[in-house]
Amino acid sequence: MVNEEVLLESRTLRESVAEHTGALDKVKALTVLPDGMHVTTRMVADYFEVGLEAVKSLVKDHRDELESNGYRLLTGQELRSFKDLSGISPRTRSVAVFSRRTVLNVAMLLRDSIVARQVRAYLLDAERNARPRPVENLFHIDLDALDERITRISTRTAGRLIGQTIVPMLNHLIHASGEQRRELTAIREDLERVKRTLQERELTGAATAAATAMDTMGRREFEDHVAGLCRRDGCTVTSTGSGSGLVTDLVGHTADGRRLVVRCEHSAPHRAVESAAMWEFAGMAKLEHEAEVALFVTTSTFTPAALGLAARHGITAVHRALLEAWSTGTALQVLR
Repeated sequence: MVNEEVLLESRTLRESVAEHTGALDKVKALTVLPDGMHVTTRMVADYFEVGLEAVKSLVKDHRDELESNGYRLLTGQELRSFKDLSGISPRTRSVAVFSRRTVLNVAMLLRDSIVARQVRAYLLDAERNARPRPVENLFHIDLDALDERITRISTRTAGRLIGQTIVPMLNHLIHASGEQRRELTAIREDLERVKRTLQERELTGAATAAATAMDTMGRREFEDHVAGLCRRDGCTVTSTGSGSGLVTDLVGHTADGRRLVVRCEHSAPHRAVESAAMWEFAGMAKLEHEAEVALFVTTSTFTPAALGLAARHGITAVHRALLEAWSTGTALQVLR
C-alpha cells in the first residue's frame, strides 16, 4: 500500500497520478484567473494556506518537475498576450502561472500544509481503489490479516527484524536468483510496507503523546517547549519577557542568521486564533523587530481571516496538527 511519504519522495509515483486534478476540488475551491485555466503564485499560497515564500522555495527546488506539469514564468510578448486574457496589471513585468495540474503537483510536494495533506489523502485513496488485486500465490502476504498481530508486536523489535535481517536476506536471494526474482521482489516490497506501517504507528503514538503533554503545560512551560523546538532546529532564541494571559514571545535568529520572532499561544484545542491577534503580532514582528521569519505557534487553530492575514504578511501559522508534527521531529520548512 502506497503511503504519503512515498508520494512525497517519488517523482514517478507523482507522475502516475498527475491527471487526477479533481482531488483539488474535493478539499476546497481553487480560485483561478479570468482565463479560467491558470493561477498565480499568491493564489497557490492562499489555496494551501501557507506563506508566499514556501511556494517560491518549492518552485526553486522542483522547477524542472513543475515545468513539465505546466508551470511557466511569462515575460515579454507572451506576458503581454496573457495580460489581455487574464486581467493582469499592465505594469507587471513578469508573472509565474500554474495550471491545475501544476497546483496538484505542488500538493504532492508541499509537506507543511494541512490542505496539501488532504489532497494527498484523496489521491492515495483513489490509487488504492484503482489498484488491481494481486494474483494469489504461496508467498502472498495478506496485510489486513496481519494487522491485528502487528499491533501486538513491539514496533522496534519488528522493525529491526525486518530491516536488519529479512530484507537483507531477500536482497541476497534476489541477486542470486533467476526465474523467481519477481516473486522475491514482491515479498520484499510487502515486508517494506509492513515496516512502514509500524513506523507510522510509532509516529502517530508519539504525536498523540506530544499533544497530551502540551495540553497539560502552563504558559511558561509551553514557551520553553517551543523554544526547545527552535533550538533543536538550529535557532538561537530568548524570551522577550513580554506577553499576557496565554501569550508569550521569543526572539532570536535562525540557523542561517535570519531574524526570528515567535508568538507562543497556549489555549484550548477548540478555540481559534482570531484575525485581531494575528494583526497585532504582524505589527509587532515586522515593524518593531523587523523579523525575516515570523512564527505564530498555537495549541489550537486559526480562523480563515487570521490565515489570510498570515499569508499576506509572510507569517508562518503553526496550528495544532503542524505543532504535533514539529514536536515529534519534523522540522518546519521555513526554518530549514
